[in-house]
Amino acid sequence: MEVRTVTYRAVFVGALLLFAVVAGSALAETTLRIGLAEDPDLLDPTLARTYVGRIVFASMCDKLVDISPELDIVPQLATEWQWTDENKGLVLKLRQGVKFQDGEPFDAAAVKFNIERHLNLPGSNRKSEISAVTGVEVIDDHTVKLVLSQPFAPLLAALSDRAGMMVSPKAAQSSGDFAAHPVCAGPYKFVQRVAQDRITLERFADYWDKDKIRFDRIEFLPIPDSTVRLANLQSGGLDLIERLAATDVAAVGKDKKLKLAQITSLAYQGITTNLSNGTKSKNPLGQDPRVRQALELSIDRTALNQVVFNGLFAPGNQWQPPGNPYYVKEVAIPGRDVAKAKQLLADAKAPHPTVTLMVPTNPETLQAAQVIQAMAGEAGFDIKIQATEFASSLDLAVKGDYEAYLIGWSGRTDPDGNIYNFDACKAPPALNTTHYCNPDVDKELDAARTAAAPADRLAHYAKVAERVLDDRPIIYLWHPKWLYAMSAKLNGFTAYPDGLIRPQGLAMQ
Repeated sequence: MEVRTVTYRAVFVGALLLFAVVAGSALAETTLRIGLAEDPDLLDPTLARTYVGRIVFASMCDKLVDISPELDIVPQLATEWQWTDENKGLVLKLRQGVKFQDGEPFDAAAVKFNIERHLNLPGSNRKSEISAVTGVEVIDDHTVKLVLSQPFAPLLAALSDRAGMMVSPKAAQSSGDFAAHPVCAGPYKFVQRVAQDRITLERFADYWDKDKIRFDRIEFLPIPDSTVRLANLQSGGLDLIERLAATDVAAVGKDKKLKLAQITSLAYQGITTNLSNGTKSKNPLGQDPRVRQALELSIDRTALNQVVFNGLFAPGNQWQPPGNPYYVKEVAIPGRDVAKAKQLLADAKAPHPTVTLMVPTNPETLQAAQVIQAMAGEAGFDIKIQATEFASSLDLAVKGDYEAYLIGWSGRTDPDGNIYNFDACKAPPALNTTHYCNPDVDKELDAARTAAAPADRLAHYAKVAERVLDDRPIIYLWHPKWLYAMSAKLNGFTAYPDGLIRPQGLAMQ
């Protein structure tokens, strides 16, 4: 009996140990599954241009500086900074002991490589964001100086985004296609990407702030349909979704298994018109500002917000939302005026213009397009909606293969980030897809970059607004809120105005 008892006891203890090993293994393989509204474009901070890509980068690529939820600039890879030389120099002290995900050290030489890569790599979408930088000086291994041609107010804000993301110089120089195998200095390293299906990241064991990282893996799953995205969250197939549909907010609030987070964004949404980017611009909308004014006057922004977004978003007519310190109050949101719109079309000798409106295949955006279609139809417009997969729509816009495009911008902490790349003559063509160019506007945009005082910058933006809002390369329509839904078991989530999902501190109960 004693032997048998001991045997049973040994088997029981062994079973417990096996269970502990299995349980421990399961805990070690915890995965955070995030539903995205689109599939990102290139996973290279220098070349990328999508908001959804920035969400992925937030888990993969640390920046020189970051922002707080209150939009203050805070340390990340740089621990402190100082302006010198009458604001023509920025000295950055770098965090020590940081490694890239390939084991290479992060140091001043790496910063120099990255800034020069942003400035010189063909196709860079960061060049215009830091164009005032003329050189990078390595002072010592952990101190670097950015040399500027002139004072440049938006620089720190730019370094809190993709222009400040640091990639491994070794990987960037040796990889034939860096975007297919990105290597950064962030908490998660790239594992795999299956287009339109998933992006898989794995925790980087040598991350400098690893104590704040609780999940071993993150899977980003692009699911364009917001209803399907929410259904996957409700069924347990996802843990967190971004861009919850405004019409689903109430349902999430009533579901005890879920919780909601929201914050006012820095973003805008509007109609971008092809003005001079190829043959598709040769139509009344692209060639006559009166037709664009008529289109704007045919739209009731408040009604659009109520019908499509349950009144949760903010109607707007500028690159900054009303209430923002850089909103030009003298140019208020125009009301709907169908009679005036019809008169403008008559004056332009285009009483019934046909416009093809390209729209990403997002249910809310498509619904907004349908409301715009109906409103504009009352003024005489014949709007044909061209539903297009998101990444494909971006490529078509760059090529000029569009007439009008219902698209937005996720927003930046500095107003320069919301206007310069879309209206400046020398802006990258991947962003200024309208090919809008006005030397007077350029002069004021450049002056706003060099002015230090907010009041002086606002004065320059007021002059920009006078011309740009009259030319209407973009008809600004609304400013969204970032809406998130997540499992009630997920803790540590903080919403930021830039809309990015930061993995630091996220954990399951």
